[in-house]
Amino acid sequence: MNSVLNLKTVKNKVAKTVEAELQRTGGLLRLAPCWVPRSFLQPGKRLKLHPDDLYAYGLNRGGIDERWFASTTPAANEGRVPDEGLSYVVVGKQRFTLQQAVAECGATLIGSKIWGKYKKWPVYSKFFDNMGPIPHHMHQSARQAALVGQEGKPESYYFPPQHNNVGNNFPYTFMGFEPGTTKAQVRKCLENWNKGDNGILDLSKAYRLKVGTGWLIDPCILHAPGSLCTYEPQWGSDVFGMYQSLVEGREVPWSLLVKDMPKKHHKDLDFIVEQLDWDKNVDPKFKDHHYLEPVPVADTRKEGFVDRWIVYGKVDGEQLFTAKELTVDPGAKATLTDKGAYGLICVQGLGKINGEALNSPKLIRFHELTEDEYFVTEDGAKAGVTFENTSETEPLVILRYFGPEVNPDAPAMGAYRKNKFN
Repeated sequence: MNSVLNLKTVKNKVAKTVEAELQRTGGLLRLAPCWVPRSFLQPGKRLKLHPDDLYAYGLNRGGIDERWFASTTPAANEGRVPDEGLSYVVVGKQRFTLQQAVAECGATLIGSKIWGKYKKWPVYSKFFDNMGPIPHHMHQSARQAALVGQEGKPESYYFPPQHNNVGNNFPYTFMGFEPGTTKAQVRKCLENWNKGDNGILDLSKAYRLKVGTGWLIDPCILHAPGSLCTYEPQWGSDVFGMYQSLVEGREVPWSLLVKDMPKKHHKDLDFIVEQLDWDKNVDPKFKDHHYLEPVPVADTRKEGFVDRWIVYGKVDGEQLFTAKELTVDPGAKATLTDKGAYGLICVQGLGKINGEALNSPKLIRFHELTEDEYFVTEDGAKAGVTFENTSETEPLVILRYFGPEVNPDAPAMGAYRKNKFN
């Protein structure tokens, strides 16, 4: 039973199955890999997906350079298959979407506070893996996205060492604009769209990406992610606008600039420029306000494990998502309690989670099941989840991300500078 092709897909009435599985596992739901292609990008080949399957959706759909975790968010891809972007729960010989499980079980899975406010799991995370840089782009705010019936998207980055043995072609990310940049200069770049390279990167600044660090990116901030494989906790939306016309010699169509803007403004250059949060883009202390380094939750190495905050901070005063990285030493155990539900991915090692198999595979075929991804309910997280490293030589490393306002004790932006455990 190592393939999704051998599973029966159930589309409704999954509540009893979910409840029985949670009782058996102590609050865990095992998830199958969720692969997402992008037609305008080149895969970075670090997702552990078999090279023969990089174009499993078809060459016309583009290569697979993303894997989404605990996702109830559809991918906004042209020509997408109906369930693209949705994670599947695997129970015995059946599978059903996490989206359906949340719809039927609600607070049982994600907690009463998140369910009461959002009526869904409003966040997701993914690996983004590209060979080179991608276009300078922004994600709309909640207010802007609502104009086209969508939700805004703040996001965050962490560059896990386990998926960055090579940096690929351009491990640098352009972010925002140089202080002093004017709106007229950006408007001129849009006017020059069809002349080739519209020169918008001339107005920006690149930061060298460092493995084991990260960034928190507000909506309406331009960024051109570089070529490190990135773990990205973010809001459950797939909106964006690309402001760069040419990347590595590849054309970026105008349609990818305006796809999530009202149709009547698709040629309105002033409207498009005003989509950007100007103060945040030209912030002279941009790095201070967005750069992240890990902060240990506590000094637990003497107990055989260390848990670290890897994503923290707030967007416009709100904590929308957070993430932690757990490392368990060979032969050790760690029982962790958390304040809310989370999605997890095992990026290194071999072990168990509440007695269930947990391991990071070396290579994955497109339809294969894995034992590296789980969703943990709020009750399960609060009761405590036990991670056991069964290897005698290799650490067990797990990344887990949380929903909005779950971790009020998370560090503030810049906390890594005063980390007493360093």
